[in-house]
Amino acid sequence: MRARKRFAQHFLEPAWERKVVDLIAPREDEFFLEIGPGRGALTAALAAMAGRVVAVEIDRDLVAHLREQVSGRVDIIEADVLDVALAQLLPPPDTHPTIRVVGNLPYNITSPILFRLIALWRQTRRLTDATLMVQLEVADRILAVPGGRDYGPLAVGVRLWADAVRLLVLPQGAFRPAPRVRSALVQLRFREPPVTLDDEDTFDRMVRAIFMRRRKMLANALEPFAHAGGRVARLVLEEAGIDPSRRPETLDLVELAAIARALGSAHGDAVL
Repeated sequence: MRARKRFAQHFLEPAWERKVVDLIAPREDEFFLEIGPGRGALTAALAAMAGRVVAVEIDRDLVAHLREQVSGRVDIIEADVLDVALAQLLPPPDTHPTIRVVGNLPYNITSPILFRLIALWRQTRRLTDATLMVQLEVADRILAVPGGRDYGPLAVGVRLWADAVRLLVLPQGAFRPAPRVRSALVQLRFREPPVTLDDEDTFDRMVRAIFMRRRKMLANALEPFAHAGGRVARLVLEEAGIDPSRRPETLDLVELAAIARALGSAHGDAVL
């Protein structure tokens, strides 16, 4: 079937599909949630090796094709992955204790999908991992470390809830039609946060706020979020033990968590 530009579709070639399946290494007792199954080559391979597959596809023509090509332990859901209630697609805990996610993600909505998967883990605590095909540039942002130019809210958000690894880098020719960029297969291995957060939502909002001013001194970057000017921002940073002249892009997860706790414990809801 022909790829549709409006859905940013790029189908993986068979030789590369086999490499991806080998890296995923599905087992017969596992449940897979697949995002964007495309023409179904990966779906069929997972269905032959895993316990059950639920695949979410937005393209109605591909849905019809998939329902003709795959059967048995596969359910095809016609929906936008950004709109569907993902938690309702998961099986009862006593039927499939291991839940894994796979997907060849549309490049234009990769970040929103990643944050939806993190939200699904936070809501259910049932995901083992997510093996995802993404643009190489996005993979660099996911794996970025403090101080690097790619380090930002995406790296922080992923690192808070998962260990991320790069499994494979693919050339443009691995897909049809070939995209203009290279791609990478990354795997998020979900786990509990390595830092203590009193309010996860406050942490998320604070990270997004200060990284909007990532090259400013931290005291200035934190001002809009503190809602009370530089004096309060400096008091918060003093309590957190963070130099106010540093830049947000230099902060690691432990330091960001310390600032979020100081915002909450020292000043309460009046500051937030």
